[in-house]
Amino acid sequence: MAEVLSRSIMPSNELTALPIGPDATSIIGGVGSALARWRVAVSYAWRHQRLLDLDTPTRFTELVQLRKLYDRSAMQTQLMDKIAAKRLAGTALGPEWIIPTLWQGTQLPAEIPFAVPAILKARHGCNQYAVLCDPPSARDWRRLQRLAGRWQRAPYGIWLDEWAYRDVPRGLIAEPLLGGRLPLPIDYKIYVFGGEATHVQVHLDRAGRHRWILHDRGWRPLVRCEDHPVAPASLDAMLDAAEVLARGTAFLRVDFYEVDGRPYFGEFCLYPGSGFDPFAADSIDFDLGALWLAAIP
Repeated sequence: MAEVLSRSIMPSNELTALPIGPDATSIIGGVGSALARWRVAVSYAWRHQRLLDLDTPTRFTELVQLRKLYDRSAMQTQLMDKIAAKRLAGTALGPEWIIPTLWQGTQLPAEIPFAVPAILKARHGCNQYAVLCDPPSARDWRRLQRLAGRWQRAPYGIWLDEWAYRDVPRGLIAEPLLGGRLPLPIDYKIYVFGGEATHVQVHLDRAGRHRWILHDRGWRPLVRCEDHPVAPASLDAMLDAAEVLARGTAFLRVDFYEVDGRPYFGEFCLYPGSGFDPFAADSIDFDLGALWLAAIP
């Protein structure tokens, strides 16, 4: 079992949930700008079929919108930067938790610069990746170069008002494909409120019939479903590691993988589902919102 060092990656006042820090302007808009408030309100109403309450939020999904509109703590950009996040997590947990980096750069060269099987990701975005199980043909490599180029041409998160992605340096990163083959490994996304890991969201078949199940920390699903994934052998280590990495935050999600019983850090998440994905039961939205509100200093 990997050892978890009891060190935090940030001071206790670095990342909170409500308006902090100086005003900032960008193409996303300044802190709490009228345009941004209108955008998230319209998107929220369309997705959830109800009005957004930013004045007295009680739901988790409402607090995500509040974070997008008002939280401008500088640490957010480091958390969203895949390269910086690996460095932060490695410092706090130890190098054995970190997936090795095979290559990084700003554009793909004429020939593949890393060994396969591998996964290529955008450094500055989410759900921008390509899996390479075998060496690509020249034609496939040129197609991947064009795809990676499109990833680089614009900052991520503008249309969702996810501010923290704005200043992440654009780039690419390649890592070994965990397990060496498809399907992609199961994602274990741990919700941490006020330094306590409370829930584990399990994502299955991310490259196919993607679905997820939310469990409490005792691995009990919050709603009945057709899938019954077995708890990972390293669950306790993941929960401890998530609490180390999220210490000092009102809310942070920390993602992990497990291969052959060994846990690996995946990434941080500030805006699960951008606050637009409905939960399987409406009560979960209120319960997680109460945990977040209780954790705000």
